[in-house]
Amino acid sequence: MNKTKKHPEYQYLDLLEDIIENGALKKDHNTGMGLRSVFGRQIRFDLSEGFPLLTTKKVYWNGVLKELYWFLSGQSNIKYLVDNKVHIWDDYPYKLYIKNVEKGNTEDLSKEEFIQKIADDDAFAEKWGELPHIYGELWRCWPANDGRKIDQLAWVVGNLKNFPHRKSTVMSAWPPEYLYAMAEPGKALNFPLCHILTHFNIADNKLSVQLYQRSADVFLGVPFNIASYALLTHIIAQVTGYKVGSFVHTFGDVHIYENHMDAVKEQLSRKPRKLPTIKIDPSVNSLDSFKPEHVTLEGYDPHPTIKAKLTIAGGFDEKDRK
Repeated sequence: MNKTKKHPEYQYLDLLEDIIENGALKKDHNTGMGLRSVFGRQIRFDLSEGFPLLTTKKVYWNGVLKELYWFLSGQSNIKYLVDNKVHIWDDYPYKLYIKNVEKGNTEDLSKEEFIQKIADDDAFAEKWGELPHIYGELWRCWPANDGRKIDQLAWVVGNLKNFPHRKSTVMSAWPPEYLYAMAEPGKALNFPLCHILTHFNIADNKLSVQLYQRSADVFLGVPFNIASYALLTHIIAQVTGYKVGSFVHTFGDVHIYENHMDAVKEQLSRKPRKLPTIKIDPSVNSLDSFKPEHVTLEGYDPHPTIKAKLTIAGGFDEKDRK
């Protein structure tokens, strides 16, 4: 990386400053949590300059790696994540479970008891650990209305190999028939997805990927999302035979929750360090040959972790139809 060039991480830090200075005050409709929000922003990372795992705080790399594998392998049950000690999705199936507790359909468990039972009891995990129409299902097994299961990501790989100059290589995670009041009663997702459109592009023998993220928790979620989609770019580039280009992150509503403000200010007081690099084992030559152990992260020397509480925001409730 050119030493006279501004460190790529300042794009993220500048976005934090932008939200603090220019953000509109809002409240999350699900939790009532206050937030400050801007709309329509974009950052980009040239992946030849290093892997954009942020350094001004330690990012949960094991979670990035295992979650992306969960998506890539088409899984929709949190048991794989729980078994691998990744708990970033625990709240969502537990929220659905509690709704059934309130209806008298099952026993009352604390979240800790619920997650332990997911780990220990396969039948319980199969019934209660499922997240319908989550990223892995929509990427690899999109449910077509004629009964087919569409593997969007396999199609992406084929398109990049066979028609590299086409502009149509897009993967969606926004199924209207399961969203909000567009869904039939009782079929709407409780947790509509946030990173909803991924566009793949080849230029000069390099693969670039652009993500459109409709809603973004910039402090907790976005550092994770940047690393995840940068890693996806590396994986797809390797299996299609291209070099890596850029990861472009385009935002709709990007926000800071009010209970994250002190953490954000602490992060803004820190200076970025040298970005790490990653290596993917040469044996990875197809989507299904990829495993988390094939990725090596090198030279990651971040500032310490900054903790903040996750807000289980948004979502749809049937009463919203009224």
